[in-house]
Amino acid sequence: MPTLETTVDGLKLPNPFVIGSGPPGTNANVIGKAFDEGWGAVICKTVSLDAEKVVNVQPRYVRLRSRESNEIYGWENIELISDRSFDTWIDEFKQIKDKYPEGVLIASIMEEYNKDAWQEIVGRCEEAGVDSFELNMSCPHGLPERRMGAAMGENADILEEVCGWVMEVAKKPVWAKLTPNVTHIEDPTRAALKAGCQGVAAINTIRSVVGVDLETLRPEPSVEGYTTPGGYSCQAVMPIALRMCMEISTCIDKEFPGRTLSGIGGVETGNDAAQFILLGADTVQVCTGVMKMGYRCVAEMKDQLLAFMEKHKFETLEDFKGHSLQFFTTHADLVKRQAEARAAKKAAHEKEKMIKEDAEWDGDDFVEQSDALARG
Repeated sequence: MPTLETTVDGLKLPNPFVIGSGPPGTNANVIGKAFDEGWGAVICKTVSLDAEKVVNVQPRYVRLRSRESNEIYGWENIELISDRSFDTWIDEFKQIKDKYPEGVLIASIMEEYNKDAWQEIVGRCEEAGVDSFELNMSCPHGLPERRMGAAMGENADILEEVCGWVMEVAKKPVWAKLTPNVTHIEDPTRAALKAGCQGVAAINTIRSVVGVDLETLRPEPSVEGYTTPGGYSCQAVMPIALRMCMEISTCIDKEFPGRTLSGIGGVETGNDAAQFILLGADTVQVCTGVMKMGYRCVAEMKDQLLAFMEKHKFETLEDFKGHSLQFFTTHADLVKRQAEARAAKKAAHEKEKMIKEDAEWDGDDFVEQSDALARG
């Protein structure tokens, strides 16, 4: 009987489905709801020491729908990190761990380019009982003037330095959440893992402008007639996320064996999750999917992933983690493989035409049969 239980960086999870940082983990009430519904772990909405400058606007989301079915497949947000005070979060971390001592609670943290601030937030969160950290180096919008989020994560040297500050003091596992808004995702991966992080999480949202309203001529989401580029998520980003996770996993296997990956990007089903795990992810995160379907969606996701495992006779996640990485190669190798396959097929076809007994001669194909038996 297959099991979804897994241990990642010492964290014992009942399943690999993790609430991704964002609105689904925005306070103790909803985090408790996630644990009640059976999520494997919960990452809180990103917290910082000083939330006074965090002011969200309304509306802050815009969704793309299929022209045929009206299904939501794309989602942009211009939402900032948590606007709740750090002291409030510390109290709620304690409340959550008191109520759900076995629940894996991961603190998403973000600070400015300041060593003391990063080390202080780590220490205080650990004192409150969190089980792990995710460093938000990847939020694609908001507060760039404070060198936060992607403004930091797009620079591999700064990323490595800041991760190093965290690793000097962290006693719990640390993942660095990476931005996809870079040329080569391997660069921030190496930076985070060289600094000592146990793993990385990828991808965060893709910097985007979803569209322009052709009636008002204003880009969306329109706030008093204006907007700012936001982060794109949902089903539409999954192919990009899978490609980057494949590249990260390949990098980990070659250069950092034993480190981990939390895959993110458009996961809405257990079959989606299976694809990320096949490409090397240890866990999968869901954020926009919860906003579309609610916390109970994890039950069906677990059933689907178990059904996939049973079909292929996999007993554990480790049995198929990274299995599909072996089937990636270069275009030149694809050309070579196809040429060899065609030559082999042609040879087999020619061999099939060779007669073995006199009774096999056929007057209609006499010339071809003769050619098949001839050299020169």
